Amino acid sequence: MAAGTTLRPSSRTPVLDRERALTLAATEYARFGALLRSLGPADWARPTDCPDWDVRAMAGHVLGMAEMAATLRASLAQNAAAARAGGGIDALTALQVRRNADLTTAELIDRFAAVAPRAVRGRRRLGGVLRRLTVPEDQMVGGRPERWTFGYLLDVILTRDTWMHRVDISRATGREPELTAEHDGVLVGDVVAEWASRHGRPYRLRLTGPAGGDWSAGPEPDEELELDAVEFCRVLSGRGTGGGLLAEQVPF
Repeated sequence: MAAGTTLRPSSRTPVLDRERALTLAATEYARFGALLRSLGPADWARPTDCPDWDVRAMAGHVLGMAEMAATLRASLAQNAAAARAGGGIDALTALQVRRNADLTTAELIDRFAAVAPRAVRGRRRLGGVLRRLTVPEDQMVGGRPERWTFGYLLDVILTRDTWMHRVDISRATGREPELTAEHDGVLVGDVVAEWASRHGRPYRLRLTGPAGGDWSAGPEPDEELELDAVEFCRVLSGRGTGGGLLAEQVPF
């Protein structure tokens, strides 16, 4: 963490209750680990919706993110190494993929299973003062720079990132992702709330599937939308195409 880092008024903060956010994190790590254990030998080389990553590289990135969340020491080391490589999220994720590239798939699965509970504990340990501090670097969302608090990064983004990559790997390997209202529905609902706050316009939205629901704002909506809940999140993440209100990007 850079010396002198302070909270900026525009820094994005989490909306979800922290205990619920940590429960979501633990469940998401468990589901991601179960997906990895289900993969066959041919699955690891399959291309994903992230053009530069096959399944194996994507899993290495998710493992690296969990390792970064587990301890402050790992977080500082990864970010320092990424800074030496040019800085930014692309440098960080490339570092994670590269560092885990020599693991066998069995080693990767075992390492993820071991680090997942430690990552949840690491995210829990971050105190209120640190959670309110602003991440030093600008984050680009929809082509616009913005600032996040560490609380938003840890409570929201790290879980959304794992969730979306679970969807990516499921799609790449022809599996139906495990989806429930109690877990995925809460994650999707948080995405909807943030999406609505970002565009600020009246709307009606119906999302279908186990993670779906109905949302609206304003008596006369600018748009009425109906689509699958997972596809809605994929579009907002930049993985699909959408115009109008669906062009409003939300970070994952």
